[in-house]
Amino acid sequence: MTDEFQEMPEDWTRALAVVAHPDDMEFGAAGAVARWTAAGKSVAYLVASRGEAGIDSMAPEKAAEVREAEQRASAAVVGAAGVEFLDHPDGRIEYSAELRREFAAAIRRHRPELVLGFCHHDHTSTGRWNSPDHRNTGRALLDAVGDAANRWIFPEDGPGPWQGVRYVAVSNSPRPTHAVDVSDHIDRAVASLEAHASYLAAMQPPVTDVRGPLLGLARAMGARFGGRPAIAFELIPR
Repeated sequence: MTDEFQEMPEDWTRALAVVAHPDDMEFGAAGAVARWTAAGKSVAYLVASRGEAGIDSMAPEKAAEVREAEQRASAAVVGAAGVEFLDHPDGRIEYSAELRREFAAAIRRHRPELVLGFCHHDHTSTGRWNSPDHRNTGRALLDAVGDAANRWIFPEDGPGPWQGVRYVAVSNSPRPTHAVDVSDHIDRAVASLEAHASYLAAMQPPVTDVRGPLLGLARAMGARFGGRPAIAFELIPR
């Protein structure tokens, strides 16, 4: 890994972000989405669970409704093209052929040139042990990109194979390689994360300051990106 991040490619028009939970995109990638949509690009979200196990003080059925609504509001802030939800159980998402099939079908429907995921490594960018939901979702997504391109894998799903994915980028990775300048999009990134108000309030301790940590992260990434506030990604070779 070089000291300086490279510029994230921007020679694409459609992206699909696939993550495990509501809020995964906002903890690290929303600023980049805001930049891209402001430039006229399309970024759609697919969320594997509804985050129903994420609020200890709220029954799962209610939490699923609240977190789905907050994710839709959050995505709208940064101009995302829409949010789809699957119904995998929060906290118990398993790597499986079925998960790959669902992701491959979504890739075939959306036909993205860029696929975005959340850290699939054993450890996150903070050095902490990553959750099984993140690991399993991320690894299934990486495999599903290849599945979507092969007409003989899950041939019954989607409008036909899609071989047009040019880039796969992973947020919150401990091995970042590329970055996006978010100097003009911090406010939207902050508002996008603040839209998860119920979830943030239920965290231990409750999160009351979103701007400080997000700006600190962007500045830290920017130290390896010419001093520009940035969001970093690991670009997976295709």
